Amino acid sequence: MIQANCRARFTAADFQFIVRTLARSPNDQVSLVDLLSDVETRDAVLDHPRLVEAILSHAGHLSISSSFYFYVLARHVLQRADITDRKLSDYVGSLLETFSRASGLRPPHTEDDCGRQYLSDILIALTRATAEQSFLLRAHVGNYSLFVSGIFHENAQHRSRRGAPDLEFYEKIGRTNFQLVASHSTARRCELNDVYEELADRFHEVRLALNRLSDELLNLDDDHSASLLL
Repeated sequence: MIQANCRARFTAADFQFIVRTLARSPNDQVSLVDLLSDVETRDAVLDHPRLVEAILSHAGHLSISSSFYFYVLARHVLQRADITDRKLSDYVGSLLETFSRASGLRPPHTEDDCGRQYLSDILIALTRATAEQSFLLRAHVGNYSLFVSGIFHENAQHRSRRGAPDLEFYEKIGRTNFQLVASHSTARRCELNDVYEELADRFHEVRLALNRLSDELLNLDDDHSASLLL
């Protein structure tokens, strides 16, 4: 289950990267002590545009965690879209990190690659799922729909010409399933109900922000897109 916890999983190397990057300017310097002890300071520093520049200019030579990488980039494109909720950025960063691994594409309750299913199969499985399974499956459908329509939007559009779902389908099904899981007791227990509500309300805007992330900042290979369960 994807959580809004990228910032909680930063490593020592991530914090050292921040200090080194911002040490170039006396006005922007930040101490490691401040980053580790003051949450508000850390959050403000994470919005510094120089971090994005440093990541993009040294993408192949960085010793940073995937949590840090995806949070900073997700936060950057979401802010450009006037989506300022840090918790939502945290969730989107975790979503990107999870689905960047092929294993993350599998729906809940599948144990190996043979259990991979099409989105339509997952929707059918919902008809016989328990309440807890239903929550996990619907959250996966929402997350998966956002990932496909956000990061692989060109691929999805191309396949739609051959009868596969189009972007409008992914938006509708993603928005609907985020709305449904937002009121679930598990969402409240995991403190994700507000995230799901915002994703349901602003699915289109978040999707377009991820389109820009995919087009301008990321370089994902064709092998990964080929494994998508469209």
